[in-house]
Amino acid sequence: MRRRLTVGAVVTATGLAFLTTVPTTATAAPATPVDYTVVSADGVSATDAAAAIKAAGGTVVSSNDSVGVYRVTSADARFESKAAASGKLIGASVRKAVGYAPNKVERVETGLAKHTGGTGQHGPAKMDPLDDKLWGLSMIRADKSRRIEAGDRGVTVGILDTGLDASNPDIAPNYSARLSRNFAPDLVDVDGACEVASCLDPTGTDDNGHGTHTAGTIAAAANGVGLSGIAPNVTLVELKGGQDSGYFFLDPVVNALTFAGDNGLDVVNMSFYVDPWLYNCTANAADSAADQAGQRAIIAGMRRALEYAHRKGVTLFGALGNNHEDLGAPRTDLSSPDYGADPYSRPIDNSSCWDLPVEGPHVIGVASLGPSGKKSDFSNYGTEQISVAAPGGWYRDGFGTPTFQTVGNEILSTYPVKVLKEDGLVDADGNITAAGTGSVFKDCTKAGVCGYYTYLQGTSMASPHAAGVGALIVSRYGHRDFRTGGKTLSPDLVERQLYRSAAEHACPEPRLQSYVQEGRSTEFNANCVGGKNFNGFYGYGIVDAYAAVGGR
Repeated sequence: MRRRLTVGAVVTATGLAFLTTVPTTATAAPATPVDYTVVSADGVSATDAAAAIKAAGGTVVSSNDSVGVYRVTSADARFESKAAASGKLIGASVRKAVGYAPNKVERVETGLAKHTGGTGQHGPAKMDPLDDKLWGLSMIRADKSRRIEAGDRGVTVGILDTGLDASNPDIAPNYSARLSRNFAPDLVDVDGACEVASCLDPTGTDDNGHGTHTAGTIAAAANGVGLSGIAPNVTLVELKGGQDSGYFFLDPVVNALTFAGDNGLDVVNMSFYVDPWLYNCTANAADSAADQAGQRAIIAGMRRALEYAHRKGVTLFGALGNNHEDLGAPRTDLSSPDYGADPYSRPIDNSSCWDLPVEGPHVIGVASLGPSGKKSDFSNYGTEQISVAAPGGWYRDGFGTPTFQTVGNEILSTYPVKVLKEDGLVDADGNITAAGTGSVFKDCTKAGVCGYYTYLQGTSMASPHAAGVGALIVSRYGHRDFRTGGKTLSPDLVERQLYRSAAEHACPEPRLQSYVQEGRSTEFNANCVGGKNFNGFYGYGIVDAYAAVGGR
């Protein structure tokens, strides 16, 4: 199934249509019921919320009572305004994408469709055949950390993403089919025709590729095939909350987070951010009353789900975003809404607008670095939300050297062969095409089971490096969880050890980092604020897997 591709460091979702047509007048009734996401007010019981939804003209289709989020249908054209006016409900919004994976940043520039040459940076000595290409593994000393701790099978890492390709021989050994779930049925308006009658793709598949890529960085098995991950012995759990098209909807994301908490998962990686609003604001004067209510509902629903997962013992990691922006001083939003209506200028008040989930409670925000250790030009930054920095790739790193603008500057990880075939990088027989040469790799077991690997860059790739270190911390210092039989460790303790062990890194001098020589406009210039122990580019430092598990 084709998924949406984007290019450029500013990630958008232009062109996505509403799932259903919203009436433009208060008197016109839609031809068919409209699907909504509704969030109850704080402290309202499930019974009272259902009654309020019914009174507003809606019917509850499914509910997540743990966090007060409901999927509702209604044929009443005034349902949104009635729900917003109810004292029992925060608001309702037409069921539409509330996040999407920034996984195709600069895809054309990097040459995934056209190889640009160059070998890029070299990583650690080979453990698995492709490990010498994993410069990120050596930057965070994950190659050394496995001498002490390679991960415990009882530690579970949820990949809240577009799915997992469990057929890859580097994913299969660590994949839990028992725990994995798909919370995001295919939606024809977004994803195209359903591939199965239920429209619910089986777990162990990924029609986008983004989830498989993040999973490989965290826990690709060290098994003599392909490449190895940061924590190659931990268990991977698919939490499919993203559509095949790469978009994320509120219901699936909230359900995935509460499932993670209820089932004792230790770590969840979230390499996506909210959409169609670049920022969700409580009462932006530029927005309509209905859109304001809808954004308040998204804010409340996401915060409750994150609080719930944390309270249940889940350590949460999130990509800081690819808008080359100081999250503490956001620019005027010119890209929202990025589908369903024309975008318009939205001045952003930092005190009442949030980039979610990374600016939500208890989320460890991760910025992206290139092989040189510099902040990637596209990476968001700022002392307000950054926690740590990690390798995320930067195609333009190495200016003035042979590695400049080579795919080796990006992050190599696992990828579904189905998606590579759709992109023309692998042929029908499974052979790498001329277009894929140099940017796609294939490695097979002695039994003839082949895995495929490719390069991507983004804070989406940085966050799993940090999440992998989090999984190692739980493996090393956690205690047995009698609920699950695995290991557990308080998220607050995981976070403390992650920060304490990170390699401190001072701001560059001069502190104003310019990317003009790399071909960027002055809009990409970034000012680093803070000291060596904590600053807006590196947070508490670059994650260090070896130090995190007790190495020196």
